[in-house]
Amino acid sequence: MPLRLIQVLLPADSAESMEAVLDGLEILDWWTTPLPGERLEVDILAASEEVEAVMDKLEGRFSVLEKWRLILKPVDATLPRPKEPPKEDKKEEGKGEPQAAPGEEEKKAKKTGRVNREELYATVRDGIGSPLSYSVMILLSAIVAAFGLTHDDVAVIIGAMVIAPLLGPNMALALATTLGDRDLAKKALHANLLGIGLAAVLSLAVGFFFRPDPSIHAMAARTSPQLDSLLLALASGTAGAFALTGGGANTLIGVMVAVALMPPLVTFGMLLGANHPKPALGALLLFLANLISVNLAGVATFLARGVHPRSWWEAEKARKASRRAVILWVLLLLALAAVLYLAGS
Repeated sequence: MPLRLIQVLLPADSAESMEAVLDGLEILDWWTTPLPGERLEVDILAASEEVEAVMDKLEGRFSVLEKWRLILKPVDATLPRPKEPPKEDKKEEGKGEPQAAPGEEEKKAKKTGRVNREELYATVRDGIGSPLSYSVMILLSAIVAAFGLTHDDVAVIIGAMVIAPLLGPNMALALATTLGDRDLAKKALHANLLGIGLAAVLSLAVGFFFRPDPSIHAMAARTSPQLDSLLLALASGTAGAFALTGGGANTLIGVMVAVALMPPLVTFGMLLGANHPKPALGALLLFLANLISVNLAGVATFLARGVHPRSWWEAEKARKASRRAVILWVLLLLALAAVLYLAGS
């Protein structure tokens, strides 16, 4: 059971309010420490899956205070060890057992073992990185992918996948769509356009100067997209979002996403630079279809895992934004699927 330590800084007279806020929440322990300057530190130990409910309640109660701050820390270990919740025995029907309170079943259904919303947001935001480091990683990934594609070297292509610079912006865009967060969406779109543009320009230059042969197996495989290619992209987006919400390793997610994005993008640029427009168009269609599939699967997975804004009015706004975005992604995906079907028939 992963644990988190929630550290809250408050005015010194907030101890009674804190006790009332924590009443009824599923936490392991909590304690207070007086600080200089008439401030109070409250430390709360809780299981990872309970953190979001605790943080939402704390923010709703104390965010109006000027001197409040919340800090979330991972906990490697604690003694005594936390006890696992006992498994409830199944009861026979008709025994007069008490009915679940309204909303209790919904609460249980939402316990999917994912990390809390703020931790997920910080991970996705940090995944974009600074423009300079992100640009360098894009260029390095494109160079490695170009070398692997032109030499038909699977191991080198996998190296480009591990670098996976397009992971961050696409997962950030999917999360921004789910939460209705315009600022994160703008940052993700900007990073996506920057990354795609840099990779395309570099691969165009490589294609112009080195004239790669479009019949090379690694490149030819990405110039004749099929409908089953969309399944790979949908699986990639689902794996990325699912692993992120579960706190999975970014390297594994990056491999899954990069396999659907960077190789066809670099293939498109090199073939276009080498004056092979028809196969270049096939690689571009594959890249666009994969890009849409990754984002659509990411949004669907975030929604299925119960990722939502804190307040009800933000949730309503996010639902409308998510609905519009999903409809747009689906329409674009269907249009590209139709193009791929007609091209293959």
